[in-house]
Amino acid sequence: MKKLIIQIPCLNEALTLPATIADLPRSVPGVDVIETLVIDDGSRDGTADVARTCGVDHVVRLTRNKGLAAAFTAGIDASLKQGADFIVNTDADNQYAGHEISKLLAPLLRGEADIVIGDRNIAEVQHMSWPKRQLQRLGSWVVRQVSNTSVPDTTSGFRAYTREAALRMTIVSEFSYTLESIIQAGKKRMAITHVAVETNPRTRDSRLFDSAFSYVKRSTATIVRIYAMYEPLKIFTYIGLLVFGAGFLIGLRFVYLYVTDYTGQGRYVQSLILSAVLLILGFQVLLIGLLADVISANRKLLEDLVYRVRSLELPPPGSEARKPDDTSRALTGQSERRWER
Repeated sequence: MKKLIIQIPCLNEALTLPATIADLPRSVPGVDVIETLVIDDGSRDGTADVARTCGVDHVVRLTRNKGLAAAFTAGIDASLKQGADFIVNTDADNQYAGHEISKLLAPLLRGEADIVIGDRNIAEVQHMSWPKRQLQRLGSWVVRQVSNTSVPDTTSGFRAYTREAALRMTIVSEFSYTLESIIQAGKKRMAITHVAVETNPRTRDSRLFDSAFSYVKRSTATIVRIYAMYEPLKIFTYIGLLVFGAGFLIGLRFVYLYVTDYTGQGRYVQSLILSAVLLILGFQVLLIGLLADVISANRKLLEDLVYRVRSLELPPPGSEARKPDDTSRALTGQSERRWER
């Protein structure tokens, strides 16, 4: 029996959530059971109560606002514990058309992919300004380069995961999961693809960031951080060789001037000192890269260990998991969650 859980991270979405839930499909070819799960990320407008009123199967409440990445991770964890074979993530503002979920799941059901991303075709999205569309396209291009994937819309929150892919997700960012999960999937050699999807008219502005500058800054930091986690030797080698090369060139300059200018040899001592400093610094950066590479190898072993432990703790795929009562609590890191039905 194949079970699909559609998870919806929410922050003060009491007004838009009913339309989002009503738009979700009640049946999907190839899936036997469809359940919905709402992650209430510390809402103050009664989002959790609205979710229960709308007939949501599971509600995960975070006692305070933890951010989109934490809400997504909490939803993945809860969906796996409920025995999901497939997990679809969608937004609570009803941006993504519910009938497109079957198209999103098709590559997973055929066994062609581990992760499927819904492509909104950013170039044709009318409610996005031209500068924002260009930023999205540039960001997606950068993510494709560092992840070795071909996803055209890397910031899309409309995506589907197999159980195995979800088990291997280890989000560490506090900003957003969208970019990190794609880079992670690419570095773990998961099969990731995309399908074109329709979107509904916009119901509200984005709440993920305050300005374009803030978005670019945080997204850039996320990309660099995650890429450095998986390719530390490459990152530090580039930096180290750049610094070492600068010191080497300055050293050559000193030698040339020292040999050709017999009257002012003492004036070039500063170049010799700078060259020595840069050469030493570049060599140290290369050593740090080797150490970071060893740490990265250990992290991969730990990720595999976490995957195995999580697999042992979870119920079999498609099974009916025990539902905790309203007073039970689950702790993940430093976040506290209340499970509700």
